[in-house]
Amino acid sequence: MLKVGIVGYGYAGRGIHSYLVQQTSGLQLAAVVATSEEKRLQAQKEYGVKTYSRIEDLLKDPDIDLVIIATPHYLHAPQAILTLQAGKHCVIDKVMCMTSSEAIAIIEAAEKNRVLLSVFQNRRWDWDFLTLKKALSTRLIGEPFRFESRASRYRPPKQIWRTQKTSMGGILFDWGSHLIDQALQLITEPLENIYCHISNRYWPIDIGTHCQLILTFANDIVFEIEISYLCCAKRPRWTVLGTEGAITQYGLDPQEAAILAGDLNQAVENPENKMQITYVKNAETFQQPFDTVRGSWVEYYQNIAEVIQGKAELIVKPRQVLQQILILEAAMQSALTGKIVSNLYR
Repeated sequence: MLKVGIVGYGYAGRGIHSYLVQQTSGLQLAAVVATSEEKRLQAQKEYGVKTYSRIEDLLKDPDIDLVIIATPHYLHAPQAILTLQAGKHCVIDKVMCMTSSEAIAIIEAAEKNRVLLSVFQNRRWDWDFLTLKKALSTRLIGEPFRFESRASRYRPPKQIWRTQKTSMGGILFDWGSHLIDQALQLITEPLENIYCHISNRYWPIDIGTHCQLILTFANDIVFEIEISYLCCAKRPRWTVLGTEGAITQYGLDPQEAAILAGDLNQAVENPENKMQITYVKNAETFQQPFDTVRGSWVEYYQNIAEVIQGKAELIVKPRQVLQQILILEAAMQSALTGKIVSNLYR
């Protein structure tokens, strides 16, 4: 049984990671690091684990095999590097870090110390994403050439650190991490151009309130990402246009809500959100729902456990995520200058 320590016991650490670890065969939650005494007592009460106020003390614990970094983004790089230098395996909650230079330093620390490093790109197991991949494989819409991926709501982030660029990184450094990762999983052509526009209005935050990111790949394939804290309208989670049809999907994956309610197995898709395929055949237009593919975020941690045990190949590889960080940097540069950024190779 691999013993796990979680650094940070807030929304992600307590609400998501602790639950998933406990659901994963081969992993056992053994320790929590939190600067707040209240949160340390909470962790002791909920899981009966050891608690520490400093990551340095956790890293001295010989029983800990795997450390999960679930702290504000600006702390990811220094805490991950400390973890890897201590010879512990490490999972970093998304976003991996703030800059590509930090990402490279983290990766080099993992390689030097010969320990596992991965980033929590759990939305590769989202139902909508897995369903979209299967729908595209049917070729019913022909050659896909335009993807639109959205995560929108009408409110600013609740946690104060998520509203500040110095600790968060920017509007793209939350959902943007997931949506860029999904784009790179869906499209194999080389990335050619990046354009980003970020609006700052209404809410008193400095990370941006509405963002449009356009990734242009070879063969004129466009992937547009929209993230908004100022969207009152119900907009599709996915719109994909192909040469012979289109795919639409509304609503977010239901796993997070089920986990926060205490039982992932109770995740249920709203029937209104079922993926729809519209396609043309013999000059006639057809529309049909597409059966949902149910993924599980537990599969991410099951892979981590099996990799450490020498039973599997790592799915979310750190150098894959480095490409995401390079795109985030280029997007922020584009938003600052108003210009397209080119010559960024995957």
